[in-house]
Amino acid sequence: MELHPHELKLLETLKDFPNGAGVAEIARLSGLNPDSVRKASLWASSKGLVSSKTESKIFYSLTQEGNKWFKDNTLPELEIYKAVSSSAKKITDLMKLKYFDVGLMWAKKKNMVKIDGGYVQKINVAKDADKELKNLERAANGRSLTELEAAELKKRGFVEKKFEKIETILITKKGLETADSGSDGKIGKLTPEIIRSGEWRKGLRPYDLTLSPGRLITGKRHITSIWMEKIRKIFLDMGFSEKAGPLVESSFWCFDALYQPQDHPSRELADTFYMKMPAKSKLPDAQIVNNVRRAHESGIGGSTGWMYKWSEDIAKKPVLRTHTTAVSARSLNGLKPPAKIFCIGRAFRNETVDYKHLPEFTQVEGIVADENVTFRDLLGYLKEFYWRLGFEKIRFRPAYFPYTEMSVEPEVYFEEKKEWVELGGAGIFRPEVTNPLGVDVPVLAWGLSLERPIALMTGLNDIRNFYFKNDLKLLRDAKVNV
Repeated sequence: MELHPHELKLLETLKDFPNGAGVAEIARLSGLNPDSVRKASLWASSKGLVSSKTESKIFYSLTQEGNKWFKDNTLPELEIYKAVSSSAKKITDLMKLKYFDVGLMWAKKKNMVKIDGGYVQKINVAKDADKELKNLERAANGRSLTELEAAELKKRGFVEKKFEKIETILITKKGLETADSGSDGKIGKLTPEIIRSGEWRKGLRPYDLTLSPGRLITGKRHITSIWMEKIRKIFLDMGFSEKAGPLVESSFWCFDALYQPQDHPSRELADTFYMKMPAKSKLPDAQIVNNVRRAHESGIGGSTGWMYKWSEDIAKKPVLRTHTTAVSARSLNGLKPPAKIFCIGRAFRNETVDYKHLPEFTQVEGIVADENVTFRDLLGYLKEFYWRLGFEKIRFRPAYFPYTEMSVEPEVYFEEKKEWVELGGAGIFRPEVTNPLGVDVPVLAWGLSLERPIALMTGLNDIRNFYFKNDLKLLRDAKVNV
């Protein structure tokens, strides 16, 4: 039988382990790396020379609480017992002990002490107190505990149950016979030296082309990067130009220019990340600032504004941009219609992390400025975008945003869950947004999520998988048809 040198090393090592050995142990003794051991095991297994089994090992490891008592080599009840071992002590005196409450509770529970007339008196040392300490030491040293031994420690939060899969490779009778016969003398690797010396004439070891190769894991672009390129191509094909803006933005462009009042709840620390450095942001030309001020304080074009005293200092506060609509606001300044602009970029909000919310996410922004566009055109652009993205069922429902009127939220139908899912917000910019920035034609605008439609298209139900969980298997196995 013709064997690879790694197979021979594997068999030679396993000869001394009739009950099998783990991959790490074989690698250490044979000089092979663990991957080579696994490959050699796969080859040898197909020839009936070895077999393998995988077992789940249950063990207990110390928690932070358990590790604290292990290092101190004591338990809270023993500290109480030690304090009253020479004479009874007043409860008020024992209250000075750091772990008085929990220590007294366990000391009483184990019948180590009793309370009489405000004094704590010793009774005896419970046998299981010393036993628990020894079990704590065993767990710390990696030794196994039975369920019964670990029960009380687990109940007290000193240990936690863990599982570990252990793969054992065993040599078969045929493998032992093959190992005893030694190397077949064939050459497994052809080198220039072997060719020049003529040693190759001793025979070359043929390869079994029927064996399955190991999986080749190549470099791969991240799922979100692939979809960003698809979305970028969709907008470019629809005649849009791409724009970008800073991640650290002024409150002026992030909020004020979008006609969002300075006392709006979304500006609070609970929703927005404010920067300590830089302390202030630069504002645009004074004319633009005064136009925005007037829109807020008294209104523009017949509106009443928000009727409050607008503050330039608040407008200068720098933030991590909460949406890429700030890029749209910057783009409106000096815009010459007709124009179609889009942006794909990061945005930040002080969100609680869950399966559909992240503090950092990617937003898809777009505007269309033209004297002839209408609300129907807005719905048409959105429907075309989502259709090209791969969604067939698209609908719209009325919404409210401070900076658009009319406003709408696009929804797509998620077949797997049989439900409609909202993916963003859109509308026509109010005159209070466009006029101060020098634009006097209708402007269609939208801000759409990136991660949520990707999750729908790829079958993921938790957007934390994209960034927080670092699941390489998910990223490697994800099928992206774009």
